[in-house]
Amino acid sequence: MAFPERFSNLPDYAFPRLRKLLDSHAPGADPIAMTIGEPRHPMPDFVAPILAASIGEFGVYPPNDGAPDLLDAIAGWIARRYGVTLAQDRLMVLNGTREGLFNAAIAIAPELKAGKKPFFLLPNPFYQVYTVAAVTSGAEPIYVPATAATGHLPDYASLPAEILDRTTVAYLCSPANPQGAVAPRAYWAELLALAEKHDFVIFADECYSEIWRSAPPPGILEVAAEMGADPERVFSFHSLSKRSNLPGLRSGFVAGGAKAIAQIRKLRAFAGAPVPLPLQRVSQAAWRDEAHVLANQALYREKFSAAEQIFAGLQGFHMPEGGFFLWLPVEDGEGAALKLWRETGVRVLPGAYLSRDAMGVNPGAGYIRVALVAPKEEMQQGLIRLRDCLYR
Repeated sequence: MAFPERFSNLPDYAFPRLRKLLDSHAPGADPIAMTIGEPRHPMPDFVAPILAASIGEFGVYPPNDGAPDLLDAIAGWIARRYGVTLAQDRLMVLNGTREGLFNAAIAIAPELKAGKKPFFLLPNPFYQVYTVAAVTSGAEPIYVPATAATGHLPDYASLPAEILDRTTVAYLCSPANPQGAVAPRAYWAELLALAEKHDFVIFADECYSEIWRSAPPPGILEVAAEMGADPERVFSFHSLSKRSNLPGLRSGFVAGGAKAIAQIRKLRAFAGAPVPLPLQRVSQAAWRDEAHVLANQALYREKFSAAEQIFAGLQGFHMPEGGFFLWLPVEDGEGAALKLWRETGVRVLPGAYLSRDAMGVNPGAGYIRVALVAPKEEMQQGLIRLRDCLYR
């Protein structure tokens, strides 16, 4: 049986690769998982009552683009958070942001640009769905280093004009996964100007936007509105997974220009998987409520403070501005992850599993990613074991 060549050079996904690396070895102590970014803080109290009250709506097909009340709640949150007013025809509910980041590329990215195969710009390291979206869309992914030298954000403006002129989509995650870097207003403004000059669109993956240390990260929607940028070039993706500790809800949204959102909705009508109505009812309540978000932020700030104390004085260590990962420097990410597991039972992700070889280097090879999602005491124990094993 033949399989499509377009996926033939994809490596195993990060977590199957990690299992191959670690699972044949016994842990050195009781295991502590610090790999996957699955929030473990309490869910909002309103989830169960809303599900119970709307359980009968599992018996009907849900609105494909999102129930009007949910779209209204999302628009209200955008207005409060970013000061931007959007009509419902500029929004679509997603079955998790990964679905949107993939399907939006298929729906709106042209197959050719100037008669040639187009490019997608990706930060390196990156969320792995970006590559699959590019390949499925018939584009060539261009991996742009996001390292300490560039503030852990990709320097798209430094790319040659011949690459930018063939670009159709640029992905940017802020706060970044895995490094936690936040794109400032000036960065967004420069990227928007670059998109206008070279005629491409921006996919802003902002699912960590509500987890931050000192100030709310600026979003692309507010900067685009301030600049008067073409809304058809701007796509913002958000999720309830991290903001509301509801990763299993599989609920998020994409905001963009009305014409582009119509194209994404059209694809969803043929091939999408809309969010079930009871889950949309929970989502509506979550986007309208900020009390649970503030409580969540406070818990992460406690964790940031604990991590800062544990790693005080460690050369190369920096606290992330947002998100809930530590991006820790090591000599070799795979070697460090294996040593840590075998000697301490702490399970982390090698940075190379989140990046690609490009221009002769893999910018994630000298790092491990550590998720600060476990309860505080467990997280502290894991970080102390990690510090003592790898840095002392």
